[in-house]
Amino acid sequence: MDFTALLGLSFVCAMGAMSPGPSLAVVIRNTISGGRTQGIMTGVGHGIGFGIYAMLAVTGLSAILVADESKFELLQLSGAFVLLWLSYNMLTYVPSGGVEEHQSSGRKGFVEGFLISFLNPKILVFLVAVFSQFIDPEMSQFDRIVMAFIAGIIDTVWYVLVAAVLSGTIFIDKLRENSTLIDRFIGSVLAILAFLLFAKFLSLF
Repeated sequence: MDFTALLGLSFVCAMGAMSPGPSLAVVIRNTISGGRTQGIMTGVGHGIGFGIYAMLAVTGLSAILVADESKFELLQLSGAFVLLWLSYNMLTYVPSGGVEEHQSSGRKGFVEGFLISFLNPKILVFLVAVFSQFIDPEMSQFDRIVMAFIAGIIDTVWYVLVAAVLSGTIFIDKLRENSTLIDRFIGSVLAILAFLLFAKFLSLF
């Protein structure tokens, strides 16, 4: 794979990672509520889930999942439940103390980051579309794996960077002072996304 194609792939993956969505919302929320470690681990979990889909996309295994509508819809439905679960936690969360009393949980961040990524099969569709522009039949399996690895690393680095940079600023303290309001807002957005997915799923029957 030549350098120009690699650069193009990296740029597209970076733009995809930077686009606003539930993943970014969860990373920001976990950074506010749990601090730098929880935010970073959310980014790592998301990157691993993204990397798994990237590997499926470059090896051609994605065709099996995309072609099987029942499996694809099951993943979408599972993703809707995860969004609803996260929404419920945010909407019902009540701080136990002052703005400084925040318990950090790297495991919680990792699990939420992984689930928000892995249970979003639209990521797979995105990656199949992106990789199809850069993969040719003569490309070696090693080059394909390198492509998947790069995509996963870019996704991880972006969300880890968001958590690391955000947690080291005065801005995060301001957000933390209004953490309950932010939780309610993000929780409401995730609930709307979950119900839209449920509505789409029910319309298929």
